[in-house]
Amino acid sequence: MKYVLVIGDGMADNPVPQLDHKTPLQTANIPAIDRMAARGLVGSVVNCPKPLPAGSETAILAIFGCDPLRYFTGRSPMEAAAAGIQLLPGDAAFRCNLVSLEDGSQPLEKKKILSHSAGSIDGESALETVEALLSEPRFAQALKDAKIEIHRFPAFRQLAVQHESNIEGITFIPPHDHLGEEVGPLFPSGNGRAKPFADLMRLAHEILDHHPVTEKRRAAGKLPANGIWFWAEGTAVELPKFQDQYGCGGAVVSAVPLVHGIGVLRGLEMVEVEGATGELDTNFSGKLEAVWQKLQEYDFVCLHLEAPDECTHNGDLAGKLQAIEWLDSKLVAPLLSRLEAGGISCRVLLLSDHKTLTATRGHDGDPVPFLLYDSRRDTGHGGVYDEPAGEKGPFIENGSVLLDMLFEKALTDFHNNYMEEETHERKI
Repeated sequence: MKYVLVIGDGMADNPVPQLDHKTPLQTANIPAIDRMAARGLVGSVVNCPKPLPAGSETAILAIFGCDPLRYFTGRSPMEAAAAGIQLLPGDAAFRCNLVSLEDGSQPLEKKKILSHSAGSIDGESALETVEALLSEPRFAQALKDAKIEIHRFPAFRQLAVQHESNIEGITFIPPHDHLGEEVGPLFPSGNGRAKPFADLMRLAHEILDHHPVTEKRRAAGKLPANGIWFWAEGTAVELPKFQDQYGCGGAVVSAVPLVHGIGVLRGLEMVEVEGATGELDTNFSGKLEAVWQKLQEYDFVCLHLEAPDECTHNGDLAGKLQAIEWLDSKLVAPLLSRLEAGGISCRVLLLSDHKTLTATRGHDGDPVPFLLYDSRRDTGHGGVYDEPAGEKGPFIENGSVLLDMLFEKALTDFHNNYMEEETHERKI
């Protein structure tokens, strides 16, 4: 038996006026996923319990079987684990996004956040931009004074670590939830320990706004990488081992450090695919081959696709629809075909981690639909996979039990009903 977890990041949504008041999942053509839904069971689940953030940092932790209310200490420590960065006692980690701030002569506080990812900046430009900052004496000294190190990555996602840190009482705000808003009220705040972070953000904008690497992007018609944004603060975390909990090892195929980091902390293999970008241009075929290869080695593999989430943040509704359809046609359908052709039984858990709303371009923690499929069984439910179908099915209040259900360990009403219906069909 093979167990597959498929996460379409941020693909759940609310009804969209441009789609005749349907959601992207209702609109997208996803025959392979709908075929699983017709044979399996669809319900809804809360992956982002309040008062924790509505985002992947809590949702994917829950989906991986760890109750966020118990284990969540912040997003960045999990990303640090993926990068092999060991946090020492007293350290705190932070995401340091490269962002695009509004052009103009107005004060920085009046400028709006245009993009949380500096226009989906490419790796080479990201490294050039970070080098421009770190080589600037004023910025280097400010980092040293604040006891902060910035670890460079070829993407908009940079990682910062502050030594001898105390983040209690400081408010850091995710940039992707405030696109189009003025930055002044969004800077780190709460007490005097927030000031070094806000000062670094102001200084970074001063240095980058008209730096040659930034002007090169403008000249190419791209959004400028003219700012940085600290958020996703957290301290070191230890998660229980996957092998101990579910009796098998596994692998995680993703382009996102957070997802890899959670996997690493759980003792799963981190699989990086060349050309996997986290965007719509990701290497779909490479990810498919990686999943298939790892299913020869392990009984469990997680396949994570970031593109629906990033498209929504970028205001690209057509891209979100395309990402959902390619999840179906380029990943799910061929993977199921290979398993069926090989006579390999499988159980699949497929879901969106959280909603990413077309209306706001930000995250939402409301329940999302999930699909549980077993190739050996046909529930006879019929139906499809989307938000209304999820609302009609069983409701799971705590997403951390989903893997128990995938591995048939959870004696939930959902699982009992599943088995009762299967027994009834055998009697018929």
